[in-house]
Amino acid sequence: MQQRQLIAIEPATSLTPELAALIEALDRYLGGLYTADQQHGLRPEAFFQPHLRFFVARLDGAPVGCCGVALLDGFAEVKRLYTDEAARGHGVAAALLARIEAEAREAGMPVLRLETGVHQREALGFFERKGFEPCSAFGEYAAMTPNQIATSLFYEKAL
Repeated sequence: MQQRQLIAIEPATSLTPELAALIEALDRYLGGLYTADQQHGLRPEAFFQPHLRFFVARLDGAPVGCCGVALLDGFAEVKRLYTDEAARGHGVAAALLARIEAEAREAGMPVLRLETGVHQREALGFFERKGFEPCSAFGEYAAMTPNQIATSLFYEKAL
C-alpha cells in the first residue's frame, strides 16, 4: 500500500527561487501549446499586489505547485494554477483550489472565474469536476481581440 503524502499550502510573500521555477515550468508548458499572444498568464512581478493572494503547494516538503487568486470588482479569478507533472494525481491542484476558494469566500466574492486553454484537457476536466461551468469572456479578456482569445475557454463557479 502506498503511503499518503502530506500536502501543505503556504502563502507566498515574495518571488522565491522555488516559486520562480514553478512559474517557469508552467510557462514552458504553455509555450508548447499556445502562441505568445494567446498566453494570458499573470507575470511574476504582478503576483504581490494588494488584491492578489498567491500560494505554493508542498508535497512532503518539496515545492510542487502554485496558484493565485485575484480579488476583483464583483468576482475573484484563478491565476496561474500549476502542479508539477511528477506530483499530479496526489491532490495538489485540489488543495490549491480549495485554498483560493476559501480566500475568495472570505473576501465576500460571489463567484470564482478562470481562463484556460482548449489544449489543456486535464485542466478542463479538473475544473468541470470541481463545479466550474462555461461562461463568456469576462474582465480584461472581454476587451481582447478575437485572435488573442481564440484558444481560450472561460469558466465560473458560484461560491
